[in-house]
Order: sequence, then structure tokens, then C-alpha cells
Amino acid sequence: MQPTYLPWLGYFDMIDKVDVFVFLDNVQLMQRSWQTRNRIKNIKGEEIILSIPVKKTARFDEITILNAEPNNESKWSVDHLRKIEDAYRKSTYFSTVNPLIKEFYSQTFTSLADFHCKFISQICNWIGIDTPLIRASDLGSFPEIKDVKTVKIIRAINCNSYLSARGSAEYIEANTPGGEFTKHNIPLYYHNYEHPQYPQINGAFLPFMGIIDLLYNVGFEQSLSIIKTGRRNDIYYSEFLRPV
Repeated sequence: MQPTYLPWLGYFDMIDKVDVFVFLDNVQLMQRSWQTRNRIKNIKGEEIILSIPVKKTARFDEITILNAEPNNESKWSVDHLRKIEDAYRKSTYFSTVNPLIKEFYSQTFTSLADFHCKFISQICNWIGIDTPLIRASDLGSFPEIKDVKTVKIIRAINCNSYLSARGSAEYIEANTPGGEFTKHNIPLYYHNYEHPQYPQINGAFLPFMGIIDLLYNVGFEQSLSIIKTGRRNDIYYSEFLRPV
């Protein structure tokens, strides 16, 4: 999976389910994607977007998540932390969670991939996920074709099956059922997750917020058990409703 900013609950459920999780950090950075932005719920009960500005160090189609540089001159981390603190100051676990969030945002990162991978890894530690996390860029170079690259990565780490995000079916299933995975006899499953509800301040429940919404509202100890309540049986590729 591409490392994203403050991923939603389903992202962490996938990490918890698999034997090895790979950050696909050496792919093109997409504009206005979850790679640079995500949602929190403010004190008015409204969804707001936090976006990380990225320096234009090359043509945009040449910038990968790995070589993307956050524009730290804009002091985006200060702005995001202020908005996070304003949103969750009255949450039950603010005094426990916020010092650790604040400590992380006080660090300076010159790589978007470093920020995401380290933050996601840290959150996993806080909530009790111990799945090994690997960065694709540490494994060497691979073909650029998406599912071909993934097959090569699977072979490189000696795994024998693949759990995919459902959104990836658009390119995996584009030409043949199961794409490159079935060609190489790799069992392919699609992650099946239903967003759970949990106690949430500031009005009616809003799903699909970044993971920190869960942390502030229920604390570290309860987060993983709540994440797991959304878990459903994964869908084997042959039973998956392919995009038209």
C-alpha cells in the first residue's frame, strides 16, 4: 500500500491482518490524493481537510512519494497540529494522546515517505500492531507496471499470497481476472472492511476520518479492538465484483 497521511481505520486493519506489510513508497505522487491529505472532524462537527504542501523539485510526474519534499517553509505541521488540538481538546483521551502527537509533529521531515512511514509505524506501536513493516524502496528496483511490480515485491519477500485494497481492482482486473497474480499462481484476495462506529465528540458520527480521530476519542488501548470490529471475510478474486 502507498504510505498515506493519517490513514483511515481500514488501512490499519489491513496492516494487522497480514504477515508482512509493504509501504509502496517508490511510486508517483498523485496530486490531491490521500498521499498528502486526510480528514479530521472539527469542533463544529464538520469534516475538514488537512493537506501537506509539497515542493515542486521536478516535473510533477517525476516526483515519487519517496523523493517528495514537504514544504516546511510553509509551517504546515504547526498549522495541522493547531487544528488537531482545537478539534480534539475536549476529547476523552486528549491528555494521553496529544503529547505524543505533538512530539511527532515537532520533528522536521524532508521526505514525505519518511514522515508517513514513521508516523504509521509509530501509531502501530501505540495501538499494539506488531506486523513487520517494509519499504519497497529498500528492496531494490522493480518494473513500473503496477501489478507486475507488486508480483516482484511479493517474490522478493518470499510471500505466497496477496491481500489487495479493493480500489486496486481497477487496474488489477483491467485485462484478465486476477491480473498478473493469477498468471503467477499467487492467490489474490481483496480486503473487505466495514467502517465501525465508536464514541466520537462534536455531534453526529462521521466515518472515514483519519486514524487520530479514533485515538483521541477512545485512546490507544481500545483502538485496535474497535478497528477489528469492522473486519469482514476477505473476498477471493474470482468472487469479487469487478469494475465495469
